[in-house]
Amino acid sequence: QSTVSMILLALVGGRPQVLSVKRLLEEFLRHRVDVIRRRTEFLLSEARKRKHTVEGLLIAQIDIDEVIRTIRNSESRVAARDSLQQMRVDAQLVARALGEEGYAAFCDEREEAESYTLSAKQAEAIVSMQLGSLANLEREQLHNEYAGLLADIAEYLRLLSDEANLRAVVRTDMVEIKEKYGNSRRTDISTEEVGHVDREDLITEQPMVVTLSSQSYIKRTPLARYKAQGRGGKGIAGAKSGDEDPVAHVFASSTHAWLLFFSNRGKVHWRKVYDLPQARRAARGRALVNLLSLGDDESVSNCLAVREFDEQRFLVIVTRSGIVKKTPLSAYSRPKQGGIIAINLDDDDELVAVRLVEPGQDVLIATRQGMSIRFSEEDARSMGRATRGVRGIKLADDDTVVGMVVADPVLSLLTVCEHGYGKRTLLGDGGGSESASEEAGESEASEGHYRRQKRGGKGLIDIRTTDRNGPVIDVAAVSDADEILMITAGGMLQRVRAGDIRPIGRNTQGVRLISLKDGDRFVSLARIPGEIVE
Repeated sequence: QSTVSMILLALVGGRPQVLSVKRLLEEFLRHRVDVIRRRTEFLLSEARKRKHTVEGLLIAQIDIDEVIRTIRNSESRVAARDSLQQMRVDAQLVARALGEEGYAAFCDEREEAESYTLSAKQAEAIVSMQLGSLANLEREQLHNEYAGLLADIAEYLRLLSDEANLRAVVRTDMVEIKEKYGNSRRTDISTEEVGHVDREDLITEQPMVVTLSSQSYIKRTPLARYKAQGRGGKGIAGAKSGDEDPVAHVFASSTHAWLLFFSNRGKVHWRKVYDLPQARRAARGRALVNLLSLGDDESVSNCLAVREFDEQRFLVIVTRSGIVKKTPLSAYSRPKQGGIIAINLDDDDELVAVRLVEPGQDVLIATRQGMSIRFSEEDARSMGRATRGVRGIKLADDDTVVGMVVADPVLSLLTVCEHGYGKRTLLGDGGGSESASEEAGESEASEGHYRRQKRGGKGLIDIRTTDRNGPVIDVAAVSDADEILMITAGGMLQRVRAGDIRPIGRNTQGVRLISLKDGDRFVSLARIPGEIVE
């Protein structure tokens, strides 16, 4: 889409004025008529000058013997020119030389007399005339030129006699330009009333990768710019970011989707993906404060892509202290300039993750120390926007929530730790004994799924957060056809196929997913749906 700014500004009488369309066309026609008039006056003046010279040459050729004798008897070129000006030519000879029409025009310019003399300009032209011009062919060409000059002068006088004639020339010029440069109209002019034109219809839909840094710089980049790599690689540069501004969030979406920006203070803001600045893969992006009306102590902690706000689905929000809240998606369908309240937070709490769920689905909450709990969305009753919520998981004293996913039975839970290690474990259908012991060790780990529990419990071990792994940073629910974008604090980004990560048991350490440089650490991941990848 290109924006072209136009202003109907023109010089009228030497002064700039902003005109209407009608006035602009009138001034253009007036200008063209004035140009044609001045051009015609100039051509008339030049034609009359040339006609005067040709008349002298024709008169000299009709009495060439006398002309040659006068020139030969002169002492110099100047004397010859002066002598020719003194020579008198009989009117009958002038009439024979110029013809009937030419002689009539000649008499209109000069008074009719029995004889005529040559002007200084005519005499100079005769002196400069070469002998070859006396040939019959040259004489014939000179007569033809004189006749053409008479016709041109008559046409110029006709044009100048009436402004309508000048306007006819303007029309002829415009028709010639149209025939030479014109092309067929690309739009239709209709008398029907124009309906609402949606800007979204003019924008091509394509998958995008949206990246948000810790200092709230955001950008979108076409997904095709990121080539899939093998597990365990170092990745490619995904953003110009380092220790001073590590990347915080990265996810895949469509240009036509709504982005719901949930802030750490429990508010939600809206933006279309196509409204975000598109930049190169390694570019930093644009400050989010230029796109959203955020408060002084407010920052975006989670983003969610939504195509439509229906009545059947819900948004489930989880905070860092383990509080969850379920609200109908339709409650977020009315954007406001400064955002709206998504959840009422305690003073020492902040929003961590937001997920879109359907009736009957399970959600799984993961913590920094590797714990997780899976429960049905029905365990959390639906509430309004401006409410606190209920306890989702009981945390240890030094533990916090790092993420939440929708526990689809056909998907796997991908867990990634700070040092680049992680694992993929089948989520399963959530079945199993409620009283199964967490002390089962390897026998339970081999089951490779997460059983459904009641909301508010301590949960099960998801991954072992050893010194090698570090604490859990993020989780995602993936299928074999999906691809994963992993990004580090140093701005390195790696895209791997989820199917390349072999599923293993739940209570395990996992494998290396991305190789980190010294001092670098993993910060975020995003799931790219398989249908977008294809």
